[in-house]
Amino acid sequence: MFKIIGADQKQYGPVSSDQIRQWITSGRANAATKAQLDGGEWKALGDYPEFAGVLSAGVRPMNPPSGPPPLSPADVKTSGMAIASLVLGILGIVSCGLTPLIGLILGIVAVRTVRNSKGALIGEGIAIAGTIVSALFLVFGIGMGAAMIIPAFASAKQRAMSVQCMNNMRQLSLAMRMYSGAHEEHFPAATNWCDAVKEYVGGNTRVYTCAAANSTDACDYALNAQVAGLDVSKVNPQTVVIFESEAGWNLSGGEAMVVSPARHRMRANRPSVTVAFADGHVEQVTLDRIPSLRWEP
Repeated sequence: MFKIIGADQKQYGPVSSDQIRQWITSGRANAATKAQLDGGEWKALGDYPEFAGVLSAGVRPMNPPSGPPPLSPADVKTSGMAIASLVLGILGIVSCGLTPLIGLILGIVAVRTVRNSKGALIGEGIAIAGTIVSALFLVFGIGMGAAMIIPAFASAKQRAMSVQCMNNMRQLSLAMRMYSGAHEEHFPAATNWCDAVKEYVGGNTRVYTCAAANSTDACDYALNAQVAGLDVSKVNPQTVVIFESEAGWNLSGGEAMVVSPARHRMRANRPSVTVAFADGHVEQVTLDRIPSLRWEP
């Protein structure tokens, strides 16, 4: 292999003897052009016997090649974007799809850059591999992210419905106390309690329904029949007044009417129901606590 000095006095190569013969034939090199064979001394092409035949053919002399010759191995570099694409794609296994997105973009850009570099860059295969790996882990990451997000959304929705149910109970419990204040401190009758307190919730019938209920009943709560019509001052503050049920509008009862299965879940995923007490406070209690609640005034 030869190295050759061009008309611009820059060194090019290595190139083969066949390539130099083509340059001589096309007039791009001549007998005076300096060349070096495999690290030896620099000599004119006319001093190399292998070029004597083509030089003696009487080719019109021209300047030696001044354009860029074929690139040497030392001048060729591997695309950094291609490597980055593959690395970011592999990191997708722990990044839930964040790094593969960047890796996919870099891989596509790297493939085009390598192809347009005219040999100055290599690594198209690495870029393609990075694109494929990034795409695979991107899909995997999205799926894994969805697997984590969907249960979280479901849990958040459950908590929101629990909060709404407790707010409904608080409004109904307050309406009970407002009713009693206007009716000689007595709770409403068991037969029409929903109608009796309706004006004290501003006519808003939504407070009678629980978002977690699957029924179409106008009311998802029931009145403890044992406190109906009683003087508020004679009822123990810890007595159940309103509880979740599937009874319907204006219905009342006791422990046996508590909704089952429970509509809500407490921490540790334990089934629970919402209960309002005579002192006005509201709780979510687990089903196993229902029998121990105070039902008698």
